[in-house]
Amino acid sequence: MMIFRRMKRICWLGLAWLFFAIGFAGMFLPLLPTTVFMLLALACASRGSPRFARYIREHPQIGPPLISWERERAIPLRARILAVGMLVVSMLIILFTVSVMAVKVSLLIFLSLLAIWLGTRPEPRGGYEELAPAPSPAEPFDEPSRPVSGERLQND
Repeated sequence: MMIFRRMKRICWLGLAWLFFAIGFAGMFLPLLPTTVFMLLALACASRGSPRFARYIREHPQIGPPLISWERERAIPLRARILAVGMLVVSMLIILFTVSVMAVKVSLLIFLSLLAIWLGTRPEPRGGYEELAPAPSPAEPFDEPSRPVSGERLQND
């Protein structure tokens, strides 16, 4: 039974790293969504590696939007405007390139509903500073703090 539990953790961790890598690539590739994959990475990491999940939450650029989504199901206004704008661009491309009418109409309806849903999400309450996770106490598996190169420990 222990082997099954360990294999399950490894699978969750592998998925977390896969989604994190795809989300990271999405930061640089215009049509690849970042936040969706980071949310998936966070969900998988929470099941496979609490330490990796904590790293994602505490990351200065990635963490705050994910935390606001986890706590409040809120999306910042700038992110909503960008997402809806990209959906509109996608809808225009579909409108002029997809030739099968049933596919075109169903995609346009789906993307319109998605844009409406995104537009109705609330703004996060307070700033991201308030949403940052509280510092966690040192855990037994964390390394003890070491002096920075050039510093010496002082014995009092």
